[in-house]
Amino acid sequence: MSKTILSIDCGTQSLRAIIFSLTGNILAIEKIKFEPYISLKPGWAEQNPELYWETLKTACLKLKQSEPAHFSNIVGMGVTTIRDSMINVDENGNPLRPLILWLDQRKADPIYKPGFAMKLLIKIIGIGDSLNKAQREGKGNWIKQNQPGIWNQTYKYLQVSGFFNYRLTGEFKDSVASQIGRIPFDYKKQKWGNPNELLTFSSKIYRIEKSKLPELVRPGEVIGKITEKASEETNLPVGLPVVACGSDRGCSTIGVGVLSEEAASLSFGTAATIQTTSAKYLEPIRFMPSYPSVVSGLFNPEIEIYRGFWMITWFKKQFAQNEVAEAAKKDIPAEEVLNELLKQSPPGSMGLVVQPFWSPGLSEPAAKGAMIGFGDVHKKQHIYRAVIEGLLFVLLEGKEKIEKVSKTKIKKITVSGGASQSDEICQIAADIFDLPLIRGKTIETSGLGAAIITAKGLGEYSSISEAIKNMVHFGKEFQPNKSNVEIYNRLYKRVYKKMYKRLEPFYHEVREITGYPE
Repeated sequence: MSKTILSIDCGTQSLRAIIFSLTGNILAIEKIKFEPYISLKPGWAEQNPELYWETLKTACLKLKQSEPAHFSNIVGMGVTTIRDSMINVDENGNPLRPLILWLDQRKADPIYKPGFAMKLLIKIIGIGDSLNKAQREGKGNWIKQNQPGIWNQTYKYLQVSGFFNYRLTGEFKDSVASQIGRIPFDYKKQKWGNPNELLTFSSKIYRIEKSKLPELVRPGEVIGKITEKASEETNLPVGLPVVACGSDRGCSTIGVGVLSEEAASLSFGTAATIQTTSAKYLEPIRFMPSYPSVVSGLFNPEIEIYRGFWMITWFKKQFAQNEVAEAAKKDIPAEEVLNELLKQSPPGSMGLVVQPFWSPGLSEPAAKGAMIGFGDVHKKQHIYRAVIEGLLFVLLEGKEKIEKVSKTKIKKITVSGGASQSDEICQIAADIFDLPLIRGKTIETSGLGAAIITAKGLGEYSSISEAIKNMVHFGKEFQPNKSNVEIYNRLYKRVYKKMYKRLEPFYHEVREITGYPE
């Protein structure tokens, strides 16, 4: 039997343990779903870290039972997980409290008090609102202010990947490419930040003691090896190498073969993103960093829509109860029934346009969601299509921002994430971007990316390019429909691009008059 690679991919709603061949084929997979979060108060989103670990153990045990031959041929493993979801642990790696997920909306009090000169500089740059929002959303800041006893007991403050790495190897180490979130990380230098540097704002607004942070390891390097205890709990062999990988988004970008600025990776997941891979540090939005790529030393310029294709879930709850019930009767995903709604509405949704900022980002801190153009002709199918189109308009705007700073035209787009399984959504994306859109052969692109990095790290391939050539395979390609392209081009330039600037003053007024939350 041939050598195999194990990828652990932990998302917000499920964990997948996947055995890959060295040619990128899925030989076995165990997917275990769980409730995405616990909410003790409105807006809170927490999870028990032990649930993740128990799920990982169960998935590994099931893999060994179902595919003993492939399991016995695992030569290395890599971990990829959700971003910006941190765990407080003691010296033995035991969680001190539930982890606070990236979806959580609680707010800390601002901690950064700049001097007069810095205040003036921040005002000139125009990032005051963004800095205030960023530090208020720092969950470490919130814990320090509201649970100081927990913070004082904290030995390490870890991403989910760092928590897994410790449980597997006994080492408090994590990949450079996993450090994405509200932590004091210097994204340009790809190391922990220095608060004394003038414009390293992450170190000023997220004041986490360096001693509480894990040792950083370059992606592709071995973090450690499976311990006897981890082996007893997972059935993985003692001494199996655990290779540093990176975040789920970064792994997904490699998992669809995006290794340059001329291609872009679209993620149609809970949070929608557009990423490229660059040798240069770029800021598509000023002072919003490029993230560390899972290819050591490279960067992933990114634009993110915070709740992204979560809006499909919102739409189902608010408007599509009948379609959800119909799908349940047929035992098919609700999205398959919703695809029929897309077919019933024309490009441009009969003039209904959505600005999909249901949760504002750092670049538009005042933004709220908006729908304009309503008339008596509009039905639920128009609302659904307008939501999808609005999300893709934001990603198109992100493409333009990335192209502007990279000075490179994006010639190809690839897609991954749950919503990418819809042919209709993929076709709308090809039409809006006016580019060929290629879907990976597998939807497990984050796990595949981790397998690629692991294979290269173990020396199975001489380069990432060689590993991608052998392990990444594509499925369906969607070509833009020129008549639809024309409609979308005019709607985007003449309507969508002008919406935020014209509506922003009203968002401020709404907040002031009604006390609408930030």
